[in-house]
Amino acid sequence: MSAEPDPVRSEGPSVVTAGDPSGPKVIVLDPAGAAKHDELPATWRPLTEKRAVFWCRVPAGGALTEADDLVGDAGPGDPEIAVVASGPFVAEALQLVERHPGAAKHLLLVDPASDAFLASGDASAANDAWLAEHDDVVAKLREAGTEVRVVASSSENPDDRVPPPLPLGHPDVVTAVRSALGLD
Repeated sequence: MSAEPDPVRSEGPSVVTAGDPSGPKVIVLDPAGAAKHDELPATWRPLTEKRAVFWCRVPAGGALTEADDLVGDAGPGDPEIAVVASGPFVAEALQLVERHPGAAKHLLLVDPASDAFLASGDASAANDAWLAEHDDVVAKLREAGTEVRVVASSSENPDDRVPPPLPLGHPDVVTAVRSALGLD
């Protein structure tokens, strides 16, 4: 990850929201800055029939603070919250959920070990090793009531079309998130 933000990706809103914000929520920490035109990626739009989606565009600045506010404002009996993050921002997602024990029901990860995958070529093994390396935090989150799991991984499949991590707008990611949330 470069130290200088990409000026093109940083343009636009820090968070794009769709769906009923008073219902169950999916908070997406997007390192790529998709949705810069104030509209969710097309693959995510059908999910808004069942969940409010808060697409936090990390390059735009302020997105992580807004995500922290959303998770931190959750109280007992509030609708379910799921947090989705990919390789470059899984550490921030772990910290976010850890700061607010039990507030998020799900922490869904995409290619958390994307750098290791590039070196090894085996996404599943790299992601398992990443989970094992972070077992202390993951165990603490699970004890607080947050399910933590890897829902999607890169592959050698030409459909991925890009190096890891899979973009959060990738259809396989959306399918995996829907499945993890029991929306299929």
